Amino acid sequence: MKKIKEINYDESRSERCGFPEFIYGEGKTLDQLRNVVREIRKRQEAVVVTRLCFENGLKLKKFFREGVYDERARVFYIKSGKIRSARSKITIVTAGTCDLPVALEALRTLEACGFKCDFIADSGVAGIHRLMRNVEVLRQADVIIAVAGMEGALPSVIGGLVSCPVIAVPTSVGYGTSMKGIAAMLAMLNSCANGVTVVNIDNGFGAACAAMRIANTT
Repeated sequence: MKKIKEINYDESRSERCGFPEFIYGEGKTLDQLRNVVREIRKRQEAVVVTRLCFENGLKLKKFFREGVYDERARVFYIKSGKIRSARSKITIVTAGTCDLPVALEALRTLEACGFKCDFIADSGVAGIHRLMRNVEVLRQADVIIAVAGMEGALPSVIGGLVSCPVIAVPTSVGYGTSMKGIAAMLAMLNSCANGVTVVNIDNGFGAACAAMRIANTT
């Protein structure tokens, strides 16, 4: 029986996108994860494994001791060692504490690739004075990632305060009619703050990749 090549690493992604191929952890065996991490490390690139269960996260940490496993974000990562220009400033804002796992997924992805980020937690519209205290920080950002569940209003508010690109991340936080993030996603897609970009529900990783593409062009 012919052996199937299970991993086909995308060697040119760094040149195309400004960041290497990352790894979606769900559904992969530990051996598959180890092999692809080894392949990425040969090129001294950042490693990011998302949606990784606790058990495999700890096992990867044993194999690659320079790595970090963030249980809340479900991300295993190894930094590239390259620090990006301070001119590329990315700020992450969460509406509530329950949005933190998604926001941390974005943060760890960015950190692995050498980006330094401001992080503003628990500053949603239910207590909007908390957000207003950070307006100057928001206005200094090159890109903002706004993470919110419930009715998803936070990105619209931020979009009305700043001139930089805003990436909205709906989360599956909320009661029944939030429909596991669909209500927040629809609100963000219908934002009257023109130009707000929306990624998939709970996709902090996708927001980080979008932010890096923007930051790499500034």
